[in-house]
Amino acid sequence: MANESYLPGHILSLTAASADRLISAGSGDAALLYLYLLKTAGEYRSAQAARALKWEPGRCDAAAGLLAKLGLIRLPEPPAEVSPQPEPPEYSAEDINRELEDGRSPFPALVGEVQRRLGKPLSTADLKSLYTIYDFSGLPPEVILLVVSWCVEECQRKYGPGRMPRMPQIQREAMLWKERGVDTTEAADAHLKQLTSLRERSTQILALMDVRDRPPVTKEKDFIALWVNMDLSDEVIRLAYENTVLQTGKRSLPYMNKILTDWHQKGLRTVAAIQAAEGKGPVRRSHPGAGATAPQPTKVGEADRRARADMERMRRLMKEGK
Repeated sequence: MANESYLPGHILSLTAASADRLISAGSGDAALLYLYLLKTAGEYRSAQAARALKWEPGRCDAAAGLLAKLGLIRLPEPPAEVSPQPEPPEYSAEDINRELEDGRSPFPALVGEVQRRLGKPLSTADLKSLYTIYDFSGLPPEVILLVVSWCVEECQRKYGPGRMPRMPQIQREAMLWKERGVDTTEAADAHLKQLTSLRERSTQILALMDVRDRPPVTKEKDFIALWVNMDLSDEVIRLAYENTVLQTGKRSLPYMNKILTDWHQKGLRTVAAIQAAEGKGPVRRSHPGAGATAPQPTKVGEADRRARADMERMRRLMKEGK
């Protein structure tokens, strides 16, 4: 009977140059760790290696550091440090009054337009939120007004005509635009088109999951945005939904996302390709959601048209104030 040590797959090999480096280093820990990495054929992971070798993590990291210096392994890059986002200052009533009384500032005109758009006078807390957007984010008044208009459209779409967003919601959306670099009217115009397109596609995708009586909630928006970026067809999304319900008995977005991500990574972009890869024959499928009422299309560009009208008014007011 052949010795198992010499069977294919049971042999580890290293070059003479690598062996010379290990010998010259004179470290048994480094040699043992290198053998472990050769056997696992993976990159160095501190916790797994320490557990396998029954070492303290510090001992394992020291041996890995020596191997890296010898040029025998490459350590994973440390995660980049994320600088904490600066917090906005606490603006006082005096700060806001001073800006409102400044005849050269566009802030008074912005306040008037926001009040007109929201259909109510702004409270002291509301003025602080608006001034935070204006002063801390540095967004131009025209862009701020576009943010307000978008938030109004979204709020009324969710909760019905006449409903208005609160200023903290508008502030959060404005800061999100700022983080994404939407700080000019040109960038805002492109961003609004993207948001409108995503909103319309979200309605279509919800219908593929047999949801037709409401807009998507935040969790659904996050998953749908991932699927839109994958550029998935209606048929593929519907198949993933049906498989999800079949396997879990419910509409599970994380489970459905795993299915779609797996297909996308494998380059399976059609139902036929998916069925062929999974060893299934062609299936005659009804149109997704057949027999149900189709979702009503959204009013394309309504938010954009209103926002542009508000922005033009804002520009005129700013010119008049100069």
